[in-house]
Amino acid sequence: MNFKSLFDLNHTICKNLFEQTENPWEILPIIKKEIIGIGKSLNDDYEEVDENIWIHKSATIYDTATILGPCIIGENTEIRPGAFIRENVIIGDNCVIGNSSEIKNSILFDNAQIPHFNYVGDSILGYKAHMGAGAITSNLKSDKTNIVIKGKENIETNLRKLGALLGDNSEIGCNAVLCPGTIIFPNSNVYPLTMVRGVIEENSIVKSMDNIVTKKEIGN
Repeated sequence: MNFKSLFDLNHTICKNLFEQTENPWEILPIIKKEIIGIGKSLNDDYEEVDENIWIHKSATIYDTATILGPCIIGENTEIRPGAFIRENVIIGDNCVIGNSSEIKNSILFDNAQIPHFNYVGDSILGYKAHMGAGAITSNLKSDKTNIVIKGKENIETNLRKLGALLGDNSEIGCNAVLCPGTIIFPNSNVYPLTMVRGVIEENSIVKSMDNIVTKKEIGN
């Protein structure tokens, strides 16, 4: 399975990190170390506002947002009231982290949005990925065993925590739940109130796990 096709690497500050790993989820356990390395190399457009917290000078950060380091926040990104950034997070340019949204140990590519009541943990959101209000990534199985990606072939991740990988231009409907190890390839849509598990192919529309169609089939 070609996981390299999930993301346009020209839309992230950590392009080199993705190029060095075979599977993108392998980045998640080493985000902390990488953020610190990248942060120390940033230019004067970024300000280290606290220990290991680098924020682009054009970003908008509301007073009631909470940001824990290490963290990098990109150009023209907006961190709205009540947002909670819980450590080990890289947020790209032109992103939105919204009201009461929580994010930890994750990477957001440029123009990604989690604008309303979202939880994103141990996940990667591609360029222009968007999560509707209340949509969440579930990153831990109830039995606490390692996460296996369910697809045409099952893939052992050797990770106890893994949320979702959302490909570029993916759209997740309001109050959808992405189960641990969900992979959604680019240009796919998930209907509101839908539970998603496993691998969703590119250009898909997920109405339910029993009703997945391609955009080509419906003329989009």
